[in-house]
Amino acid sequence: MTPDATPSAEPGPPSLGRLGALLSAWDPLRHPWWLRVAVAVVITALATWMRVALAPAESGGRFVTLTLAAAICALYGGFRIGMFSTLLGMLAVNFLLVKPYFSFAIGNPGEAFWLNFWHLLTQIVVVGAIALMQRRTRELNASIAQARRSHQQMLDTFENSGTGMAHTRLDGRWIRINRSYCELLGYAHDEVVMRHWREFTHPEDVAHDLGVLEALVSGRTDQHTMEKRYLHKQGHTVWVLLSVSMIRHPDGSPDYMIVVAQDISSRKNTEEALRTSERLLSQAQELALMASWRYDAQRREFTTLGNARVILGVPRAVFSDLDMLAMTHPDDRLRMQQAWAAAFQQGTPYDIEYQVNLAGQWHWVSVRAEFERDAKGRVTQGLGTVVDITAHKHAEQQIQQLNASLEERIRERTQALKAAYDELESYSYAVAHDLRSPLRIINGFAQALEEDNPALPVESHRHLERIRDASKKMGELIDGLLKLSQMARGELQRAPVDLSAIATRQLRELAATSAERSVNWSVQPGMTAMADEPLIEALLQNLLHNAWKYSARTPDARIQVSMRDSDGRREFVVADNGAGFDMAHAAKLFQPFQRLHLPNEFAGLGIGLATARRIVLRHGGELRAESAPGEGARFYFTLQPAP
Repeated sequence: MTPDATPSAEPGPPSLGRLGALLSAWDPLRHPWWLRVAVAVVITALATWMRVALAPAESGGRFVTLTLAAAICALYGGFRIGMFSTLLGMLAVNFLLVKPYFSFAIGNPGEAFWLNFWHLLTQIVVVGAIALMQRRTRELNASIAQARRSHQQMLDTFENSGTGMAHTRLDGRWIRINRSYCELLGYAHDEVVMRHWREFTHPEDVAHDLGVLEALVSGRTDQHTMEKRYLHKQGHTVWVLLSVSMIRHPDGSPDYMIVVAQDISSRKNTEEALRTSERLLSQAQELALMASWRYDAQRREFTTLGNARVILGVPRAVFSDLDMLAMTHPDDRLRMQQAWAAAFQQGTPYDIEYQVNLAGQWHWVSVRAEFERDAKGRVTQGLGTVVDITAHKHAEQQIQQLNASLEERIRERTQALKAAYDELESYSYAVAHDLRSPLRIINGFAQALEEDNPALPVESHRHLERIRDASKKMGELIDGLLKLSQMARGELQRAPVDLSAIATRQLRELAATSAERSVNWSVQPGMTAMADEPLIEALLQNLLHNAWKYSARTPDARIQVSMRDSDGRREFVVADNGAGFDMAHAAKLFQPFQRLHLPNEFAGLGIGLATARRIVLRHGGELRAESAPGEGARFYFTLQPAP
């Protein structure tokens, strides 16, 4: 019948197959006992009535109808109900089929006995057979139900397993494949079943897989486990652990294969990363001349690990502790034994440097080790490293020798410098003393000439004035040289110095000596430093005098003394808005007697900034300047902060 066909209005009687299925599925024990008894009574009574109504009581076959009733009751209610119906039927045959009712219907006792005996025996066989059939049917139904449950559980396990599982034919077609297998490949179920397994296999693994398949089919093996690569739908490679089992027919011929695939990509990635790390570690150890070893406390043996034997250049990989002691330099054996014993007994770190004999030469090595202990605290094994530090030791010895010779040369050079400095200082004082005397004579005779000859021409007076000015300037230069040399002598007496108080006092003195000028000056309070106070006085005096002098031609003169943080350092700043200078000539700024302005512009000898720089350098600081012509100048210097 097609899907659109209409069924007939009057369906025919149920087929024998359906009736048989109904009888086989019938379970008498599903109904209560009282209902089965009642049904037996009704069916037996109905059979008795039909026997009386359809045939004379005197006719033969009295037990036939009631036998059928007992069989029906047995089918409905089981063995006991069938036998109950049999007994009711025997009572009816013997007492209810022939009038007068309730009187014995068979006159011959012998005949009555045998008729009832054979009927009862026949019923026992028939009802027992029916009951046995029902019991076997129940057992068969239970077995079928259990088989169906087991089959469904197998299918559920197969489909919902976290591991990929599949059944394949020998030609590579899929019989069934679970969801995890499809997810491992990245394809939908319908996409997988339409493709051969070779389409998912990495090209380099196909030949090996075909060889395994041939071995399974030929019977050389029934199971094989291997690692192989699949190509994921997204293009990347998936490593799997594949187990293939061949299922055979009873005659031994191959039927189909069970395939189990477990994703091991993460493990493979970890193994590759571990191999890479080991390779890099091995290369690093070779570059660093580092070797690893393991110590077995029970055997008292050292075993080199990896390529340590090659790095160290030793003839074998396993050494006893006595062998290692023999390789140690005699001068270092006792020290090494003491360190080893302390590490074993007291748990102190084993970190020691000593000399060992490697390939017939003495090498310096640095050895470190850590030990594992049992529950009683006894050492079971140790792991350690050996680093060849021979080159380092040789370099260290050379450095020590160089340091010793350098210290000696420094002492010699210091003594020579001190002698030269003392000689230069004596020479400076001698020159200053010897130069002052002629200058005084020149200045005195020039003044005497002018006083003794008042009638000299004006031009001659001007020449005498120039002589006196030149001698005066020469005296000032001599004083400047002495002052500059004094800045490099003596030891610093560091103490907290209030720079704000010193700058304020000096600016007030400058303002008092130049009352005709109006200078706007300011000093930031709280500026302190650890320094030699007399030198700081000289430093600020030179910087502030410069600022006062070079701002003299500025209408609205300003001088500021402040402090700031620059790159984590504290800088003191002396700034003015005076004439300024060109930074292209800044290299001459702190050199003695070098000036960036003409003498007729601003007076001076060029000693002040050189003196200031020498004072700052003696304190371990720096002095620098920033300026531009007509935009003033800013001098920055650093000193040790006060606590």
